[in-house]
Amino acid sequence: MFITFEGPEGSGKSTQVPLLEKHLASKGFDVVAVREPGGTPIGDQVRDVLHDMKNQEMHPHTELLLYSASRAQIVAQVIRPHLERGGIVICDRYADSTMAYQGYGRGLALDSLRQITQFATGGLVPDLTVYLDLEPEVGLNRRNASGVEWNRMDSQTLDFYRRVCDGYQVLIAADPTRWVSIDARQSVEAISSAIINTVEARLRATSRL
Repeated sequence: MFITFEGPEGSGKSTQVPLLEKHLASKGFDVVAVREPGGTPIGDQVRDVLHDMKNQEMHPHTELLLYSASRAQIVAQVIRPHLERGGIVICDRYADSTMAYQGYGRGLALDSLRQITQFATGGLVPDLTVYLDLEPEVGLNRRNASGVEWNRMDSQTLDFYRRVCDGYQVLIAADPTRWVSIDARQSVEAISSAIINTVEARLRATSRL
């Protein structure tokens, strides 16, 4: 099973991914958790370029292609091999982030993004995508207060993040069987419980639990 997490900045993905990983591992599953961009030595170098505050002049096309390059590497090196061995992969962001951020946020042509993503991933689509739903204003305040390093993608305008969140809603409406939306204003424990219940239900439906 290939599970991805999506959501705006500060929605709690980096908190919830390891909690789900730990739970599934305790059940005996061969599970690996990765993040985008990054997750491989090559991808981590790309991540540094994308997030470096010195790179404010980066063109949206450059941004798109760098994200896609990192994605191509992690799919080929980590995600697809682990799935082919029968394992579970949990990924903190995936191709839907490109549609939301570079498509709806930056305004790049959605058809072009789909073609580039198809090429980068070889058509690999998640079995389940968990969306942590949170107003962008709340998420940015959370992230700012967390003390986590502020990167280039955190420094966009509020209107940009609103377009991103609106884009996510379009994506969810277009493929409701793959997406599960969870209110990220709840406690960490409540969110984790909702995610675990959702994942276990999907595993039971496919006779893997």
